[in-house]
Amino acid sequence: MGKGDIRSKRGKIWRGTFGNCRPKKKKTTVQNQPEPAKTE
Repeated sequence: MGKGDIRSKRGKIWRGTFGNCRPKKKKTTVQNQPEPAKTE
């Protein structure tokens, strides 16, 4: 359990890889939300 351990989160950060211990965060894009209907 350290930098040399590929399976640990710290090892993944050190190596720069992703997996179950260190999942990749999905890029969330700002989606155009529909404007609320104007009532007059």
